[in-house]
Amino acid sequence: MCLYIFLASVLSAQDVRTSKSGLNFREVALNSACNSFNNQAFMAILDILNYPDPRLYTVAEPVQEVDATIHRLIDDMAETMYAAPGIGLAATQVNVHRQVIVIDTSEDKQNLQVFINPRLLTQCGSQDYEEGCLSVPGVYETVTRAEKITVEALGRDGKPFTLKAEGLLAVCIQHEMDHLLGKVFVDYLSQLKQVRIKNKMKKRQRNHA
Repeated sequence: MCLYIFLASVLSAQDVRTSKSGLNFREVALNSACNSFNNQAFMAILDILNYPDPRLYTVAEPVQEVDATIHRLIDDMAETMYAAPGIGLAATQVNVHRQVIVIDTSEDKQNLQVFINPRLLTQCGSQDYEEGCLSVPGVYETVTRAEKITVEALGRDGKPFTLKAEGLLAVCIQHEMDHLLGKVFVDYLSQLKQVRIKNKMKKRQRNHA
């Protein structure tokens, strides 16, 4: 009730107009403001698991139904990814072990891509990319991955789609799909580097405890 009163108070008197059909434009504006508020107010920034947390090695389960719970997860993951900031996030990284990925490699961060139950259909070529990870903050290492891929997945609407990707997007999709398989990009490195990174992360966690 307090929210309704506040929103109503910020609408000017000139917004109180009624159309020929009897529609009150103040009510329309108020409903629009409420919907906008609700869409933003209920998104949450989730805690991201940090390497070498053993939960990062959990294999994610397929999503059985793209329902309101999955939509909420997608919204929260996107909010978390943008706030970090990052360009990709898998549900595994926020301790939800379902096959859901969000990615946005655009410069203006206005091109959110959602992949539910993703599956690689084809991959070819190879490319070396310096990768980082929100679960391994401050660490960047070169990893070799396929240069071009074709991925099949469900979108936010639950409908299947197929996408061809190359360059950074291809790297990002492969990186995030690894998370769903219980892998971290550190696993591609030498044992010596893995030990060094693990010790660095443990020290970082102690310092932030």
